[in-house]
Amino acid sequence: MLLDISPLRRRRDFRLLFIGQLASQFGGFFTYVALPVQIYELTGSSAIVGLLGTAQLVPLAVAALWGGAFADAIDRRLLLLRCEALMTLGSLVLVGNALLPHPSVPVLFVVAAFLSAVNGFHRPALEAITQKLVAFEELRAVSALTSLRGTTAAITGPALAGVCIAAFGLAATYVVEVATFAISLAALAAIRAMPPAEHAKPAGLNTILEGLRYAASRSELIGTYAVDIVAMTFAMPMAVFPALAQHFGGAHAVGYLYSAMSVGAFLTTVFSAWTKRVERHGAAVILAAMLWGLAIFALGFAQSLPVAVACLVAAGAADMVSALFRMTIWNETIPSTIRGRMAGIEQLSYMTGPLLGNARAGFAAERFGLARSIASGGLLCVGFVGLCVPLLPKFWRYRKPEAAPAEPASVAAAVDGAGTGG
Repeated sequence: MLLDISPLRRRRDFRLLFIGQLASQFGGFFTYVALPVQIYELTGSSAIVGLLGTAQLVPLAVAALWGGAFADAIDRRLLLLRCEALMTLGSLVLVGNALLPHPSVPVLFVVAAFLSAVNGFHRPALEAITQKLVAFEELRAVSALTSLRGTTAAITGPALAGVCIAAFGLAATYVVEVATFAISLAALAAIRAMPPAEHAKPAGLNTILEGLRYAASRSELIGTYAVDIVAMTFAMPMAVFPALAQHFGGAHAVGYLYSAMSVGAFLTTVFSAWTKRVERHGAAVILAAMLWGLAIFALGFAQSLPVAVACLVAAGAADMVSALFRMTIWNETIPSTIRGRMAGIEQLSYMTGPLLGNARAGFAAERFGLARSIASGGLLCVGFVGLCVPLLPKFWRYRKPEAAPAEPASVAAAVDGAGTGG
């Protein structure tokens, strides 16, 4: 039942990548908490905090598709190094802004948009390089280890960020991310080069369109995107965490709220070996997304911090079940030659929902109150995810493949041969 860590023992470059990204993700969660907290402190508005997601969505939507195309066309390691250098620069701007007598809210939005755009190039390269560092039979273990890395950072990062904000202030909190990027850059520099495929096409609109056509031809991929977008758009509650924390004790409470979902995700990941026995991957994604919605619905009625944390732990556990099966579907069925472009589309799917969801939650909280905003979102999530069963019957019936995906001579050939999972 426990996690399989054999890829960390066997694969040096994967181990380096794991350590470096663990460090940068840990620091990233300091900024993830500090940005909305600072905006709420400066404006006192959950609606404006929710707008942060909208500001991040537009540059991400543009950058992710291009980032995926570049990840298939150039050295993926070099692309990661350049992205993390730019992220370090953005974090330094946040430090400088926080040290001003009157920090600028527009600067926070501009930097958030900039970091989102850079992440649109970073994440596809990261997803594509990971697939090349391990063997096919190790991909399920890698999906769980990748989740473990993210959830470990997401548990410790937000919790310590709340403590750091309360004890040392926002500028010091942003400095943590700068320091962790130094670790990640050193780890990436030690990994071997990762050049593109021999006949890879230069990044451009044609390669982006080829990737989109390939994704549209695969019913199981469409299912993973649709379910996650629906679930997160309706039930993502994070924009209201700063306001919710005021009811539960202030700055220290916000760290617990941001960390709680990751605790549930961590527990799911550690005891993830059972997922190897599940054949119906599509059904697992849908059912887990509905459980996520039920947990968020319950959060709307929480009257104390421990109850709220318990609801979020349950939500995080359900979301991680969905994420594990979605990552497995992606890694086991997508050829390496187009993995970067698919990773860009994946990023759009799992980032669009939360960004839209936070905007929805923030505006609904201003209009109808915190409890109604959260509970109604959970209920809508359950209903609309449930509709995916009759609307996406092939995805509901989808089962795991028996072998690695063949590398097509071209993306067009991959499109012609796609659609076998049903």
